[in-house]
This record gives sequence, C-alpha cells and structure tokens, in this order.
Amino acid sequence: MTSVLLTGFEPFGGETTNPSWAAVQAVRDQWWGPEEIHVLELPVAFDVVGRALCDAIRDTDPSIVICVGQAGGSTSVAVERVAINVDDARIPDNTGFQPIDEPILADGPAAFFSTLPIKAAVAAVGARGIPVQVSQTAGTYTCNHVFYLLMNELAPRHPHTRGGFVHVPYSPDQTVGTDRPSMAIETMTEALAAILTAALTTDADLKLVGGSLN
Repeated sequence: MTSVLLTGFEPFGGETTNPSWAAVQAVRDQWWGPEEIHVLELPVAFDVVGRALCDAIRDTDPSIVICVGQAGGSTSVAVERVAINVDDARIPDNTGFQPIDEPILADGPAAFFSTLPIKAAVAAVGARGIPVQVSQTAGTYTCNHVFYLLMNELAPRHPHTRGGFVHVPYSPDQTVGTDRPSMAIETMTEALAAILTAALTTDADLKLVGGSLN
C-alpha cells in the first residue's frame, strides 16, 4: 500500500490554532483513495522539528511527503518551489529561540527544489475555483527550515520519495474582528487533497506559467 505523510504545525506567534494542522487531519479523515495517510503535528521549534520530521519519514516510509504551514496574511494557497539554506526568524520560535542569518546546515547546498509536480498541483487546485499560486519563497522561519530539511533528508536516503511544502492562509477563527484575509478549513482541505492527488498521479509536471516579476 502506498504511504503518504502529511505534516502541519502547532500554533505559534500568539495564536491558539494552526490551520495547517487542522487541514491535514481533515485530509486524512476524508481521504477516499487506497493510500495510507499518516499525519504529524510538528513543533514550531528550530532545534527539534527536523528530527521529528525525519523520524516520521523513517517510520512511515512514504512515497509522498507534503509539509503544510500557515502563511498569515496570504489570500491563497501557495505551493512552494524552493527551500533556501538560511534561518532568519522575525519572531522567536515556541521555545524562545530566534536564529538570525544562520545556515540551516553549515555544509548544505544553498537551496533545494520541491520534487512535487508544483504546476500540476496549482492547476488542480485552480480547477476547483480555489485561489492558488506557485510561491518562489517559503520565507526564512520554521516553514522554510522544515522544507529544507525535508528535501535534504529525501535526496540521499529516500530518492524515490517526492516531497514539498504548501502554505495556507489564516482560518476564519483567527481573523475575527480584523481585516486580515482568511480561508475556510474545508477549502484548504479540498486544496490539499487536490495537491496530493496531483502528486500521486502526475509523473512529469505540466509546463505552465508560474513565475513572478518580483
């Protein structure tokens, strides 16, 4: 049976919920295919999150790994293209640690690209009328940190496993009384299921415009 690993994050930055974790659990609970879906809630903690992720990969031996995080202020689902080798935390993590201009791996490459079919994933989500884009940066906080360590783990040790990162907006309960954009958990769940389906069924990615001018 094909195994899939989906990860979300615990709340951070003063929030009491994190939509990434709610959405990946919903994908698992609603999944209709024969694949075995594993989910993991990752800590927002630079020092331990990589070990938690790598342990889960080794335990589940997945064919697909999709890590999901919250991008507060975003209006769309963002399928990430590249992870860069730098931590530059705008706020401390949940342990109080705040690395600034530090490499994730001192001897690691400057960047890794997602091995998910990112254009096919964006097309699949867009076909459902859900706002979506290819994103050229996963930031420099724990989301990028996890994305980079994911690809570093897969490249030498799990070469047949495809992996990448997706950002989702705030959920409506996080934006009550504000003008911040949000997206329903149900919509995020539908988008993530479409991305997973694209990853499971697409061998060669589509050639579609997904770049940006800035």
